[in-house]
Amino acid sequence: MNQHYNQNYSREQIVVILATIQDCIREDKFIISKNENRQENIDFISEYNLNNRRQKGILLKIQPEDFCHSLQNTKKGFTHEVLYVFCPQVMLFNFDGIKESVDIYTKFNIIDSDRGKRVVVISFHNRNKAIDYRFR
Repeated sequence: MNQHYNQNYSREQIVVILATIQDCIREDKFIISKNENRQENIDFISEYNLNNRRQKGILLKIQPEDFCHSLQNTKKGFTHEVLYVFCPQVMLFNFDGIKESVDIYTKFNIIDSDRGKRVVVISFHNRNKAIDYRFR
């Protein structure tokens, strides 16, 4: 595992972090990154024809057992931020209508602002690297 990854969390800590993330999602205080650096997210959403309601539904079904690790944001000006990685396994229909089990790599950034908390889903795509689950 990458030396910058942190798995030093109790299940209870992850329950609280995930509740914060999912509260933001329920309240529509979240976005999934779809900029030029996040083509994988765009392709994934397109491949599985995931409308906004379906994307939100997937994110709300993430469980503490799906937690992998956290890491420090390495982007200049954002190194104070902690990113949380979860990898749920979800049954989805691909573009050809074939149902398949998909490991979805999700990376969350919880942002505190004057207007309260919000979440940026930095990664929302097929798992493309080996992962270790903290609680499995």
